[in-house]
Amino acid sequence: MRINKLLSNYGYCSRKEANEWIRNNRIHINGILAFPGQWVKETDDILLDGERLEKKKKVYLAFHKPPGLISTREESVEENIMAFLNLPFYVFPVGRLDKESEGLLLLTNDGDWAHEILSAENHHEKEYLVTVDKPLSKSSLKTLAGGVDIRIGQTRPCQVEKITEDTFRIVLTQGLNRQIRRMAKALGYQVTFLKRLRILNLTVHDLNPGEWRYLTEDDLEDLQRKLHK
Repeated sequence: MRINKLLSNYGYCSRKEANEWIRNNRIHINGILAFPGQWVKETDDILLDGERLEKKKKVYLAFHKPPGLISTREESVEENIMAFLNLPFYVFPVGRLDKESEGLLLLTNDGDWAHEILSAENHHEKEYLVTVDKPLSKSSLKTLAGGVDIRIGQTRPCQVEKITEDTFRIVLTQGLNRQIRRMAKALGYQVTFLKRLRILNLTVHDLNPGEWRYLTEDDLEDLQRKLHK
């Protein structure tokens, strides 16, 4: 595999960060400086800053992202989630949750696991609680459920349940950019509160904003069953 993929699979960094390390001459392969896109084998002698690389233990976290944090590892971005978490090990966010929103965000150092969850063609469920700026009409709820043209695409049919006059629960099986906010706007509403409650079988209910936990073996086994239904 390519060197940036191996470094990511080993749990050291993202592929983008790996490329930066290579450009900064921090990686040696079999005694020679690595170059971007280089193919390697696990049996190669790979050093980072002179230290031999070994596979890191895979880490899987559930985090209740509070509003105001940005779902990125980029240190140059103020209010990035990694600065907030200040973890002693490398993880990256699985997908995004926009700055104004709160709720469940998964983090891991397992690139293949993240890709499997994010793969849009799998139609994985994500559930949200949404409040808008005025009472919801029956026709609007029906339109939301049937699919909405949000200019960047037509949303798939989804489950929508009215909770109060201005609040509803929605289950999506796609992840278009700022999808719920765009759906509401297309129907004349402004989202005032948005919280992701669930990704597949994983929920945020036992976590307060800013808290995180390790996923359990039962969590991961149940998740795999749902991923491969």
